[in-house]
Amino acid sequence: MSPNPLSARTAVVNRSTKETKIQVSLSLDGGPLDLLPTTEHFPAAFSFTSSGHSIPDQNAETHASQTSPSQQIWIWTGVGFLDHLLHAWAKHAGWSLRIRAKGDLIIDDHHTTEDVFLALGRAFTASLAIRTGLRRFGSSYAPLDESLSRAVLDLSNRPFFHGSFGFTSPMLGTLNTQMIEHGLRSWSMEAGVTLHVDVLSGENDHHRAESAFKALAGACRVACERVEGREGEVVSTKGVL
Repeated sequence: MSPNPLSARTAVVNRSTKETKIQVSLSLDGGPLDLLPTTEHFPAAFSFTSSGHSIPDQNAETHASQTSPSQQIWIWTGVGFLDHLLHAWAKHAGWSLRIRAKGDLIIDDHHTTEDVFLALGRAFTASLAIRTGLRRFGSSYAPLDESLSRAVLDLSNRPFFHGSFGFTSPMLGTLNTQMIEHGLRSWSMEAGVTLHVDVLSGENDHHRAESAFKALAGACRVACERVEGREGEVVSTKGVL
C-alpha cells in the first residue's frame, strides 16, 4: 500500500524568455498526464518555431514519444539528440513527462538546451514539494554495449554537480556535447540536488551519453522512492533539507 496514495507528485512549468519558450509537465510516479496547455506561445495543435519548423501535435507519435499503461512520454525540443536523452531519462526513472520548446536554434542549441534543463529542474523541485519520507540517496550503474556509467544523487537541497563524460566528438547530431554537462549542472541547480555522473568506460560517444542518462534515471528512481513508515520524516541529522 502506498504511504500516501492521495499525494500526486506532479508539476507543470512554463518558462518564457526572449530566447526560449518552454513547457514541461512531469509526474514522478508515471501514470496519465494531461496534454500541455495552449498558451500565447503555443496557441494551436501545430505551433511553429521562429525558424519556421512545426512542432507536432502532442497526440502524434514522434521520435521521442512513448505510451504504456504506466507512463506517458512526449518530448519535442527541436534538438533531436537532446530529445533522445530526455526520453531515456524519463523512461528509466519511471516518470511521465511532456516537454515542448521553441528556441533560438538559428543561433545554436545552447539556450534551448540550458532552458529545457532549467525548466525540468524546476518541475522536479515542484513535484517533490516537501522532501520528507523519501529514500533521499540514489545510485545506479547503467551499461550500453561497451559504455558504462555511474550516477549518484542526493536530494540534499544543496545544489552541486560533478560530471565526467570524456566525449571526443564536439557534436551528437545537433547537440553540442559541452551542453550535456552544462545542462545537467543547470538541472542540478534548479532541482536542488547533489549529483555526480561519471562515464567509466566507452568508445562511442552516443553510447557514453545515453548510458549516463540511464544511470541518472536509475539514481532518480531510487532517491525519490517514498519509504513506508517514514511519512513526514526528514532524512537528515539536521532535521531539515
